[in-house]
Amino acid sequence: MTDEEIVVAFALIRLDNATADLDLEDIAALLVHRLPPDQILDLATRNLAERDELRGAVFPTAVEHVLRTVLTARGPVD
Repeated sequence: MTDEEIVVAFALIRLDNATADLDLEDIAALLVHRLPPDQILDLATRNLAERDELRGAVFPTAVEHVLRTVLTARGPVD
C-alpha cells in the first residue's frame, strides 16, 4: 500500500464516519482493521524500519505508520 493509497483510504473512512466523534488515531485503527494481514504486517514493518527498531506489536505499529503518513501528508500546521 503506497502512501497515496493510505491517505485516500484514510480520507474515505473519515468521510464514512463523519457523524461519529472519532479522533485521527481511531480512524487509522479502522483503516488498519480493514486490511488483510499481509498489508498490516507491511505497514508495521515499514514503521519499525523508520523508527530503526527491531520489534513491536503489529497492529499498533501499523496504526502508528498510517497516522504518521497522514500527518506527514497534511504538512506543518501554522
